[in-house]
Amino acid sequence: MTPTGPDGPPESDGRPGPDGPPASDGSPGSEAGSGSGPDVGSGVGPAGASGPGKEAAAAGASGASGLGKEPAAPGPSAPGPSAPGPSAGPSAPGGPAAAGEESEELAALHRRVAQLEAREKSRPQHHRLRTTGSVVLVVIVSILSLLAVIAVWAHDEVTDTDRFVASMAPLARNPDVQNALANRITNAAIDQIDVKAVVNDLSSAAADQGVPPRLAQLLGGLTGPLESALTNLVHSAAERVVTSDAFATVWETALRAGHASMVKALTGQGGGTVQLKNDEVTIDIGPAVERVKTQLVDAGFGPASKIPAVHTDFVVFSSPDLAKIKSGFRLLEVLGNWMPVIVVLVAAAGVFTAFNRRRALIGACLGIGAAMLLLGIALAVFRSYFLDHLPADASPDAAAAVYDALVTYLRRAVRVVGVLAVVVALGAFLIGPSRAAVTVRSVSGHGVAAVRSAADSAGFRAGPVEPFVRRWKRWIGIAVLLVAALVFAFWDHPSGVVVFWFAVVVLAAFAVREFLAPSYPSPPPAAPAAGQGRTADA
Repeated sequence: MTPTGPDGPPESDGRPGPDGPPASDGSPGSEAGSGSGPDVGSGVGPAGASGPGKEAAAAGASGASGLGKEPAAPGPSAPGPSAPGPSAGPSAPGGPAAAGEESEELAALHRRVAQLEAREKSRPQHHRLRTTGSVVLVVIVSILSLLAVIAVWAHDEVTDTDRFVASMAPLARNPDVQNALANRITNAAIDQIDVKAVVNDLSSAAADQGVPPRLAQLLGGLTGPLESALTNLVHSAAERVVTSDAFATVWETALRAGHASMVKALTGQGGGTVQLKNDEVTIDIGPAVERVKTQLVDAGFGPASKIPAVHTDFVVFSSPDLAKIKSGFRLLEVLGNWMPVIVVLVAAAGVFTAFNRRRALIGACLGIGAAMLLLGIALAVFRSYFLDHLPADASPDAAAAVYDALVTYLRRAVRVVGVLAVVVALGAFLIGPSRAAVTVRSVSGHGVAAVRSAADSAGFRAGPVEPFVRRWKRWIGIAVLLVAALVFAFWDHPSGVVVFWFAVVVLAAFAVREFLAPSYPSPPPAAPAAGQGRTADA
């Protein structure tokens, strides 16, 4: 005998219908357990909809509910276990009307299912198109991000004099560069001195002064030692010069003046002594003449005051390709200013086009991170190639120092963009439904809730702030992200440390929001131990 539940009808494999008794799964065991005859099994449709057979099932269930209680009096409404029960449809009050309504509901349900099935059949093609378009845009973003970083770096190095000087000025204090400069100065000075001629003149002068011939010959053999001593002397002097603070100042001044002149020549703006005219870079030597005139007058040379104003152009560079160079410079300005904006817009389009936008955001960030990794590897490979193809008389150590100084800000940009992409991808992952993300959110939320509970126990009261934060919690989070994005966008040349602290501040803001309006229940207070209770009673 099948045991009955506490309220009457036995439990079966089917789920309870909306009107009470559980629907049978059509198996013999179910029918025996429900106490209904053959009419009950035939009265239940495949979708669990009720008809005339539903009332028979209810009758069978009521018959089964009598098991274990007083036996009911035999009658037409209580058939025996072997006799088929009479149909309850005609005798039930309002049966035909209820059956008609249920039939209409069943037909509407079938129509709705058909519509959903048709929509599901049309979705895969639509999803594929959106996914393909999103993937294409993500790949384009990855390539454009690499080009954008290079364009911004080149734009800053070419157009920003302060940034260029900041990159190259430290070379004046680099030991390898100082040694290379000292060697170059020494070689240039020694090339201008004919040591052999000096020794011959010295030997001839000694002979004219009555020095014995043998001593004069000995003087003639001093060419090698004298040249070596002179080289050491000049090198020592050059080394003292290039290692002095005055040389570092002269070096920085020369870099700044040269770069500013180049920018003025390429842009044709700013006036001054450097101008671009007819494919020629010219320098107006008038200011230099005026400076010399002032120094002569200050020194007491009165006639110098009569020197007239002179404006003479001195050509320092001439090339028919100068117009092309200027056009390339303008293109570099455009790319440096707009390439980052284009990258952001294309990335936004790729995320918006995707069916799963969170995954598209993660893919775009990982693509940008991979592009930065590739660019970093390319810089290291090109450095080795550059040093392997230096001229024979060049210093590899000094050339390496110059290369590293030149790409300093490019490497920094690669690190910043790569770290930022990884941070955004990690944030997009942590808001997802994966088990790891849910675990991290749960642990963090319960931790903040525990802190809030401790604060409440200590007397903290959020007051009207809590309902306000709870009501606008989602928009507060969006506002935090937008403010952080705007501040970062207008930050002047951020570094990897800046990205790290931005992430810390954003997490702290979200922690404060969660503290004011916890999403997770606070842990219940610990119950006192039994031993402690007995001790207290005692």
